[in-house]
Amino acid sequence: MRTPHTPTHHTAHSDGPAPGGVPPAQSPYDELAALADDPAEEPLDDFLAEDDRVQRRPGDGEDPWEPPNHRRRGRRRNRATGLPTLFRLVVWLLTVACLVALADRWALLYAERQAADRLKDRLHLTAAPEVRIGGFPFLTQLAARRLDSVEVTVPDVPAERVTLTQVTATARDIRVDGDGPTAVRGALVRRVHGQVLLSFADMNRELGASQVSFSAHGPGRIRAVGALRVAGNDVRVRADARVRREGERGITTSVDGMRLDIGDLATYRPGTGRAEGLHLTRSAARRISREADKVRAMLGVPEIVHRMGVPQRTVNAALDDEDRLHRLTGAPRFLHRLTRVNLVDVALAHPEVLKRLGLDPSLLTSLSKLTRPQIADRFRFSFKIPNPPSGELRLDRVAVGKDGIHVYVGGTGLLLGE
Repeated sequence: MRTPHTPTHHTAHSDGPAPGGVPPAQSPYDELAALADDPAEEPLDDFLAEDDRVQRRPGDGEDPWEPPNHRRRGRRRNRATGLPTLFRLVVWLLTVACLVALADRWALLYAERQAADRLKDRLHLTAAPEVRIGGFPFLTQLAARRLDSVEVTVPDVPAERVTLTQVTATARDIRVDGDGPTAVRGALVRRVHGQVLLSFADMNRELGASQVSFSAHGPGRIRAVGALRVAGNDVRVRADARVRREGERGITTSVDGMRLDIGDLATYRPGTGRAEGLHLTRSAARRISREADKVRAMLGVPEIVHRMGVPQRTVNAALDDEDRLHRLTGAPRFLHRLTRVNLVDVALAHPEVLKRLGLDPSLLTSLSKLTRPQIADRFRFSFKIPNPPSGELRLDRVAVGKDGIHVYVGGTGLLLGE
């Protein structure tokens, strides 16, 4: 009979193999200690390195850690600190540009004021003209002693009987003789063109004495309408004037078509022509033809009958027969002939006829003393542009606008100054 085998527990380590060729069992703690003691095998480091390779794949945004590069950081700092320097430079450049522009404008204003004062003294004007120098910058033009353009506007220039409302001249290609804006001795103007305006408002004030008004009446013509006091009566006056050139530097007016209206009764045209003298208006002739006593008074004067061209036997028959009188005076030809009769000649021999017609003989006497030159002198005017000491200044053309008379002038080679 066998006895049971009791296992034996080994408490000590054995370096050699166990009896019978079977390696002895190893404790887990011994394996861990062996791994810690062997420096050649570092499984933990390999695991961490493998995990890092998995997480940092090619193409990821994050770069591997590198030591700090102090040189690169300093370069970024210099680039950032350079921006304020550039900004300060731009500010300085803008400031200098503004100062130069202000100096240029100041020199321009000073030169314009000096030129205006000199023109005022030389032309004997009551007010300084307006001077504008064109082109920018002004100092470079002055350094080159050549200006692009200068515009001068002179208001209220006296010209004989009238005042020129405005004279505007623009000079171009100007050569300056001087050393600076404060030392300009003169100038040579190569080309100049200008415009002279004579307004109707000034003509009304100066020629008509607030009783005559001027207005445009077609190309190159003006119309004057106003009142004239004759023998204590207000007579409405109307005249046409033609504006024309006179030579190379002047303009003048020739007045024609003068007419003085005595209410709606008669019209007086000074002169000795067939259409001139004192004539009844058509409306007045129609009224007179309807009044038998006035018609009989006129037909009773042989001079009137002769001037009308009506046969005397016809007139005698009309004076004896009322129906024939109405047929004679009611004909359109009779009214036309009656308006063509000059009552001035009749009034000298038969002043009572004028009284029956409602005309004052003293008024007719005063009107007969008014000649065409006397009436035309009230509206006639002329002026000439000044003759320059050197160069040429000519009158190009004359036009009549709604605001007044426009005269266009041009010139070349004008020498100004000393």
